[in-house]
Amino acid sequence: MALYAIGDVQGCDEELAQLLRKIRFNADRDQLWFVGDLVNRGPDSLAVLRRVRALGGNAVATLGNHDLHLLAIAFGKAKVRRNDTLDELLAASDFEALLQWLIQCPFMHLGANSIALLHAGLPPQWDIETARACAREAEAALTHDPERFLAKMYGDQPSSWDPKLSGADRTRFITNCFTRMRYIRADGSLDLREKDAPGVVTPGVVTPGEAAGRLMPWFECETALWRGTHIVFGHWSTLGYFRNRDVTSLDTGCGWGNRLTALQMDRPDAGPVAIDCARYARP
Repeated sequence: MALYAIGDVQGCDEELAQLLRKIRFNADRDQLWFVGDLVNRGPDSLAVLRRVRALGGNAVATLGNHDLHLLAIAFGKAKVRRNDTLDELLAASDFEALLQWLIQCPFMHLGANSIALLHAGLPPQWDIETARACAREAEAALTHDPERFLAKMYGDQPSSWDPKLSGADRTRFITNCFTRMRYIRADGSLDLREKDAPGVVTPGVVTPGEAAGRLMPWFECETALWRGTHIVFGHWSTLGYFRNRDVTSLDTGCGWGNRLTALQMDRPDAGPVAIDCARYARP
């Protein structure tokens, strides 16, 4: 049995099919972890959801910000944006079944060997058990009352963790961590606006330690309490593929015309496997 983690698919079903062939995925024995953002930007969000849902227990997909955007549209809490590519999915005869499957996806999945899957990041104040508890809390809020959850989830505040946070503020902070964060400030609070790569010395070579000014990538905080668990995440296409002792970043910008990437997580010596996504225009 092999375990593969796959970066943000974002509606690129043809490329996903090519990638699964390239890694010789066998649904009878192998498992897939998807870092979230299965939908939007690419042309085949409907096919992606159908493919991943059909894998049943052989696939885990965490919720990303684009997945939540789709849910918000479905429940009437957001409008379709000009650049969305969700019309076919929203009109599909099996959309309700796909919606109910998607809404049950976790914010974080903790696997064997201290490896965790999520879409965006973790604040430094959370140890892994706190992160797990917060994920379960947000999942319960979403499945129990999706209309209320989705209506209250938008916004950048609060930007700092406080265990005493309650109600929509608490749920919004948790959701922003799991689905939107990239950078933190020196005081550990979230900066949700900066999207660029931390620093590029030569084209394609990312050095996270060169974050501009007072910001640092969330995974660089040396005192972060979650350390000891390897975090697999996506969401950061300008960062691209990046791996160190603590984290693996797998969003290589398929929806932007770059690549879709997989990594075999149960082989420490494995390198990334990628498929070009040249059908899509770069931003």
